[in-house]
Amino acid sequence: MEACNRNLGDWYGKVKRGEIKLPRFQRFEAWDRQRICSLLEMVIRNLPLGITLVLDVGDEEQFISRYLETAPQKTNRVTEHLLDGQQRLTALWRAFHNNYEGETYYIYLREFDRTDGEADRDDCSVFCRTRYYQKNGLRYPLWCDNPALCLERGMIPTDLLCPEDRQQEIDDWIEAATRSMEPDEGKEELRKFYDFKKRVSDRIKDLRATLANYNLPYLSLPADTDKTIALNVFINMNTNSKPLSQYDIIVAEVESVMGQSLHDLETDLGRKYPEVALYAPLSSQILTTSALLQGTLPNQRGAWEMNKKRMVENWETMAEGLHRMARFLRGEGIYDEQRLPTNAVLAVIAALYAYIPESGDKRGQDELLLRKYLWHAFFTDRYENAAASRAFADFNGLKRILTGERKEDGSPYGIGDVPIFADHALVDVEELMSAEWPKRATIRGRGVLAVACRLGALDFSTGERLDAGTIGQRHYHHIYPDALLKEAGITSFLAVNCALIADTTNIAIGRKDPLQYLMDRYAWTSETIVRERLQSHLIPIEELANGGYEGLSDAEKNEKLKADFEGFVRRRAWLILRAAKHLADGRQLSAREVYEE
Repeated sequence: MEACNRNLGDWYGKVKRGEIKLPRFQRFEAWDRQRICSLLEMVIRNLPLGITLVLDVGDEEQFISRYLETAPQKTNRVTEHLLDGQQRLTALWRAFHNNYEGETYYIYLREFDRTDGEADRDDCSVFCRTRYYQKNGLRYPLWCDNPALCLERGMIPTDLLCPEDRQQEIDDWIEAATRSMEPDEGKEELRKFYDFKKRVSDRIKDLRATLANYNLPYLSLPADTDKTIALNVFINMNTNSKPLSQYDIIVAEVESVMGQSLHDLETDLGRKYPEVALYAPLSSQILTTSALLQGTLPNQRGAWEMNKKRMVENWETMAEGLHRMARFLRGEGIYDEQRLPTNAVLAVIAALYAYIPESGDKRGQDELLLRKYLWHAFFTDRYENAAASRAFADFNGLKRILTGERKEDGSPYGIGDVPIFADHALVDVEELMSAEWPKRATIRGRGVLAVACRLGALDFSTGERLDAGTIGQRHYHHIYPDALLKEAGITSFLAVNCALIADTTNIAIGRKDPLQYLMDRYAWTSETIVRERLQSHLIPIEELANGGYEGLSDAEKNEKLKADFEGFVRRRAWLILRAAKHLADGRQLSAREVYEE
């Protein structure tokens, strides 16, 4: 490696000519305005920014590359890849053009400030002003683009400091900024005016010289450096400042092995199958599913161990598996990450689709097995701990069944050979009674809600069935009103006391029983509507109708309410569990069937 000096003027020229680019595996622009201001102040005060890292480019670029954000896309020969320093050079390039959509940057010079509002601001400091558009199409504040009003505040736009020939623009800006100050007559006044213009010009020239000559040193890796070595240096240098994610590093490894951009592949997958990202970050699903397809654990360790070349070779299989997994979950009433009891099932189901045909009886049989697996995952303790290793074991057991693999004695593998079925019983009513509010990320709490979602829970107000199109308008609602229970010191935030409905408002409850409250709130006019809408959530009507709180003392009311609520919670937990058992057996069912049983 060779350590070299390079001033900002030379860096700027290389970026402008398209001679320096970023390897595609690098993160995109990420700095906020605070870090950009700090960077610019370091430069104008001529303080060190640290060292950057480049890889010399020989006859061909070793990595797929891209230009810095907003830099011109030239066809000139690329001479360097910027391995470390992207955020600094991007911030400087964009500040030199002041092309951030949401802010504009200035250098504050106190000697030109003719207002009273900036007395506490340091001289020669960086100022960032937030920008926004109004309906009239104008960008506000308007003074930011008015040279006279900028100078009146002591603000010099950073684009005037760009290290290239901008003399005409500078002269035009100074002329516009001082035009209203020019005296009509008087020799002394004219002399003072031109002296003032010269001071403004000289300060801008001094700032430009400081920036253009600022030294930003770099280390240079020769063009014949092995790609693996270059990636190791990149990873180690970057983690010193801002730790890279596992995905960042695997992106780099894929670039090294395959010469393909994993970011591009991920973007294409997201465009083709947008529903997949509803269940977990796409990058996470890609890694865990790819790991299982290669026979490694669906976690960080497995992602490190898997073969990156095979990962890309298996891409279409993995992507199609994720697509079919999302479609399967929608069919089971699981529409997004917020309603998913455990994400341990995602990679298992997606990877198993590699062995399930697109159509025919075999597909039906295989998806019946997936359905049993899914609901066992939601209503056993299988994935409460060590989820990755257990998902790996379940995947292998399910795969043996799907592929028709046989044991040494010649008998086929069956459900009894899959740990989630063999070693874990479904939960009992008592556990469901204490399951936490489903907005919290608990398997059992969300499992309770998942049953209601699977049965198409009707909205209390409109009777609209819950589905992928309406899930976004639903909210978590207490069935036994929170205010009523809170008066009696009873915990209301239980999964079995939750219904997912569109309404978020409440009315005064007083001492009404919960069913009467709901009937008044939603103006239910017939017993049929009451029964239909409550039963779609597996809400027991008889237990909900307990009341008679009027005329009771507070102590008597609280005691009765506690007994009524416990009876309601137990009954609904029993209904949820009955439905869950049927689902775990692979059955298709309706809320009415559960009640009729």
